[in-house]
Amino acid sequence: MNQYTGSDFDQFLQEQGILEEVTARAHKRLLALQLSEVMEQSKITKAQLAERLQTSHSQIDHLLDPNNTSVTLELLEKLAHAVGKQLRIELT
Repeated sequence: MNQYTGSDFDQFLQEQGILEEVTARAHKRLLALQLSEVMEQSKITKAQLAERLQTSHSQIDHLLDPNNTSVTLELLEKLAHAVGKQLRIELT
């Protein structure tokens, strides 16, 4: 019999010890998707974004990489400003 029957997915991930990792990856995937959409709508290239952030093209690739979760709040704030958006973070 399945020991996880009746539990929700978050509980399962918590029991496996990977809830935070999976959640961080999901948030980063969402952020990367939103950033790509904003860049496309605003016709901002990676090179232009790198110039606005005064960073390298490879750093932009890291920001757009949905699996790279090592992004600072400071960089996210700069990123939002560079694409004409505001960063909003909330606990629910």
